[in-house]
Order: sequence, then C-alpha cells, then structure tokens
Amino acid sequence: MKRLSVAGLAALAIIVLAGLVAGCGGTANNKGIKIGMVYELTGNTASYGTSAANGAKLAFKEINAAGGVLGKQLDIITADNKGEPSESTNAMAKVISQDKVVAVTGFTVSSCGIAASAVAEANKIPFVAAATVNPKVTVDERTGKVKDYTFRACFIDSFQGKVGADFALKGLKARKAAVMVDNSSDYSKGLAEIFRGAFAAGGGQIVAQEAYLQKDQDYKPILTKLKAQNPDMIYIPGYYEDVGKIIKQARELGIAAPILGADAWDSPKLVELSGPQAANNTYFTNFYSTEDKNPASNKFVEAYKKEYGQIPDSMAAMGYDAANLLADAIKRANSTDANIIREALAATKNFKSVSGEMNLNATHDAVRGVVILELKDGKQVYKQTIKP
Repeated sequence: MKRLSVAGLAALAIIVLAGLVAGCGGTANNKGIKIGMVYELTGNTASYGTSAANGAKLAFKEINAAGGVLGKQLDIITADNKGEPSESTNAMAKVISQDKVVAVTGFTVSSCGIAASAVAEANKIPFVAAATVNPKVTVDERTGKVKDYTFRACFIDSFQGKVGADFALKGLKARKAAVMVDNSSDYSKGLAEIFRGAFAAGGGQIVAQEAYLQKDQDYKPILTKLKAQNPDMIYIPGYYEDVGKIIKQARELGIAAPILGADAWDSPKLVELSGPQAANNTYFTNFYSTEDKNPASNKFVEAYKKEYGQIPDSMAAMGYDAANLLADAIKRANSTDANIIREALAATKNFKSVSGEMNLNATHDAVRGVVILELKDGKQVYKQTIKP
C-alpha cells in the first residue's frame, strides 16, 4: 500500500469519504471540547508516532490542569493510522464522522499526512500536523493551492534539504556526494531532489544516485555501486528502520565516508540496527534537541521526564508543539467553529514552541530552525541550530 500514489489515495479519500462525513462538524458540549489525535501507534513507524503522541498527551494534560480551553476540558479522541495512507484516511474519517471532533492533530509520516489532509479538507475540519515535512501536506499538488484547513507545526523539506546540503558542503567539506533514495516514499524523494539541487548550486557534484524500497534487506549491491564512485559523503533521507541497516552494511563494505540524513532518522532503533560504532561519522537534520536551550524547552524536558521517566526526542517535542498550537488557536478564536479556528491558525505569530518563537507562513507551514545532530558512540550530539 505504501507504493500506491499518494495523490491517488487522496483523491480516493475525497470521493469515498466525503459523502460519508461531509458536513459533520465537530462538537463542544457541556462536558468538553472533542479533539482528534491520530498517530502512527503501530507499524514500521510506530517509534515516531508513539513519541509524538506522548508529547501531545502531555500538552493536553497540562492544558486541562490549567483550566482547559474556553472554560471546558479537552476531550482527546485517539486513533491509530498504522503508518499507512489508507489507514490514515480511515482514522480521520472515524474521528470526524463518528466522534464529532472539533479539530485534529497528529501524524509524523508525510504520505499519511497527505492522505489525511484530503479528509480534513473535504469536511472543513482544522488539522494541525505534527511532523510531516513534505510540501504536499499543506499545498495541493494538482492545483498548487494552499489547503484551507491543513496546517503544520514543523518546517518543510525545502528548508531542511537546503540546510543539509549546506552542512555537507561547509561542515563536512564534501564536494562529491552520492544519494540513496527510498522510491516508495514521497518524503525521501522530495528531500533527495532538494538536496541534489542545493548541493549542486553550492558547487558540489552528485556523482551517483541509487534507489531502494522500504523493507528491503540487502543494500550491498547498491552500496557497492556508490562506493565505486568514491563520494566524499552519502545522503540518505530515509526512515530509521531502513537507514540503520544501510549504515551497518555500508561500514561492512568498508565505506568510511560521512553519511548524512534527515529527521526520519530520529529513533533509538537506528543505532540498535546499525550498531554504535558503525553509526559514528553520521549526521542528520532534525526539528529539536534538548541541548538547544531556552526556557520553553527546559520546562518541556522536565515535565516530560516527570511524566514518562525519560528524555523527550524530537517527535515528542513536535507532538507537544502541535497540540499546544491547536489549543492556542482555539483560545484565540474564542470559538469552536471550524472556520474561525482555521482563521486563528492562519494568523499564528510568535507562538512559543519548544525551540523558540515560531510563526506560520502563507502556506501554513512553521517557520522554525533546523537542528544538526551527530551520532557519536550511539548518542546524539548537538552541533548547531540553523535559523530560517
């Protein structure tokens, strides 16, 4: 299912689901305001979704403890999209049509967020995605029009990919780069395209590009081809489960060059799969680091540690930000009317995210910094934050 066209899935979602749920507005009754929370709680990307959901639950708990929103408690309706676009449309349809939510937050996988946004748009329900970076989440790829009801708390690939290329050129001093792209992922293909363009524009040369598919197991034939081109570094904008295996096999082949990736690397499972030593000399761009200090981040880290007994990762931070962003918009709207909430979201300025002040731009995307992290002996080491 991951290999189906996301555009096709989105169109199918609109056709099949719009008739089922169109016109089903959310509710704010005397008991509370219903908010949908849809994440990847099972499947290959459950590590992301579980962390983000934990961050969101913490945010909603804090909001309710402080008196809720508009004098009411937030009633959170949770659904699992299983990391699949088709399941994402089903989950969105459920929380909108059956549970009558006022708005929805969630999603860490771009293909899932793209599919889900079609349902939100068809039913005119505000949707704040947490960590879906593909531009097609908020902009209709067929028309180029900004989606009315879809927003996100994260930066987009066009910024992250350029930051990655700049770091490769200046931080890693690379002049020849090879690229491995997951051809079954809109996320990976989009980032790879942006990285290639920015790297070449900065004076670098792309000496090779090879494709793989999610859940492949043997990457050595591809890596052997890349090794033959003697690149200064390899760019792999893939998901942690695949990347961990790729890094391990690359080092086994004697590839010592730096390997660079993006936010989808952010899972402890990557190092479990690659091994700590193999993961040395690897880097990735990300949303957040606990080492990037500010008062909002410090408060979040302490609260998360108290709630879950562990340090939050970037997905937890994004889930937390997305939940707070949605609640903040409802407060500013002073209403649970979908259109008024949508207008409040579009007008978001100087929102206090865990990584500092954040605005939403004309395409409903967050304007926020990109963090660069290094993996060293199995641990994430903060290097710098690149501001927009």
